[in-house]
Amino acid sequence: MMDVKSQFDSLVALLPVATYRAGETVFANGTKSGRLLVLKKGKVVVLKDAVEVARVEQPGAVFGELSALLDQPHTADVRAVEDSQFSVADGELLDKEPIAMRYVANILALRIIDANKNFVELKNQFKGGSPSALSRAFGKLEAILSVGGASFET
Repeated sequence: MMDVKSQFDSLVALLPVATYRAGETVFANGTKSGRLLVLKKGKVVVLKDAVEVARVEQPGAVFGELSALLDQPHTADVRAVEDSQFSVADGELLDKEPIAMRYVANILALRIIDANKNFVELKNQFKGGSPSALSRAFGKLEAILSVGGASFET
């Protein structure tokens, strides 16, 4: 039996392809495209409030998943750093194809695991200091990440 990634790759291989040239905006924060893009090749940067939060060049990376899942506008800008190709799906792919939903759920779960790990590392680095804006920011982030009963006690 094929694993989730292999099944998703087979599904994505059937989708049309779009190319974005270096410097072109793939998704703009605040817009609603209704599309889900899967990186085939190239490199993009993800910007939140003009701050780079990620550079992505791994084939299979999915963009637009939060917008599709929540039926809301995109939450960040995605810009091609070099010429990039994407498989293009309608956001409803997640409703129609269980393997697509499973693949995206796996990606999101891994992001949460990484965010939690990095959050704890940062919190440990700043432990013992006096309350500050950074401490308050950590508190807010901890509240967000602890939804569902998770605890970040170290």
